[in-house]
Amino acid sequence: MKRATRLTALHRATIATSAAVTTTAATTSSPNHRLCQAAVCGSFSLSNKSHWLTKILADQLSSPFVLGGAGAMYFSVAASSLAQGVDIAHARELPTQSLKFSPKDVVLYQYEACPFCNKVKAFLDYYGIPYKVVEVNPISKKEIKWSDYKKVPILKVDGDQMVNSSDIIIDLFKRMNPGKSTDPTVDVDEESKWLGWVDNHLVHVLSPNIYRTAGEALESFDYITTHGNFSFMERIMAKYTGAAAMYFVAKKLKKKHNITDERKALYESAETWVDALSGRDFLGGLKPNLADLAVFGVLRPIRYLKSGTDMVEHSRIGEWYSRMEKTVGESSRINA
Repeated sequence: MKRATRLTALHRATIATSAAVTTTAATTSSPNHRLCQAAVCGSFSLSNKSHWLTKILADQLSSPFVLGGAGAMYFSVAASSLAQGVDIAHARELPTQSLKFSPKDVVLYQYEACPFCNKVKAFLDYYGIPYKVVEVNPISKKEIKWSDYKKVPILKVDGDQMVNSSDIIIDLFKRMNPGKSTDPTVDVDEESKWLGWVDNHLVHVLSPNIYRTAGEALESFDYITTHGNFSFMERIMAKYTGAAAMYFVAKKLKKKHNITDERKALYESAETWVDALSGRDFLGGLKPNLADLAVFGVLRPIRYLKSGTDMVEHSRIGEWYSRMEKTVGESSRINA
């Protein structure tokens, strides 16, 4: 009964937004067109056959499901832990590399729920690098008008702009370790392989899962609209129109990435990662490497959603995730 009610709500939202389209033509320069494109762009762009998805959100105030960089926007986790057995000695031991890198001003332009923004935050938090956050309005993007790059995350380090989440964390590591491309104790090829796996595989499994059902789509947008940078009216309009659109976009994403059973694909991805650990606490051995931080970062927004709790319940990833939570520790974010 609840599922039927949710589907009805999404259907009505879709009809309402579609009706708006018939009275007002959507243009490629409109904020809502850009939002809908952002919702499925990066690694996935709308084809000519998919323009109806764009039109669903046209002439509405917003669609808050926005991608940062090459992936999807999800939402941030509640501040809780799996509370499984973890070696406390590993908890929040500040890496020595961070002592060599002391920028005076680090500012992250982000969407709170973006998995790629969370990847960058995982790096900054782990290395204890203080940073300020500017939450970008996904409709106007006025907070990043100054930049030619119109996606998030954008990181400014003492005035220097850095973009693309993987490039950001690799470049930051190099700045912390002049003359070294990576941690000498880390298998560089292995680390690079799994960094690529995160961006080219793992992120594509997440969207079909968090929008798998009408209930999950509404759950996601309820959080996104509450925690994102939206005006009151944008928030009201976005919840149902965004959930309606992304419920259908998720089906398109499944087809594009050859996913038959989204939950099975999620569980298999989690198992693949655990197998890669080969019994180690982290892929980096006794401490996380960049790949550990990347996987943790993109999973952190969904961990306490239904898809995330299902993933932990039906795979072996929970212990590693718990170790990462404790090792990354508290946020090093500071007030602007």
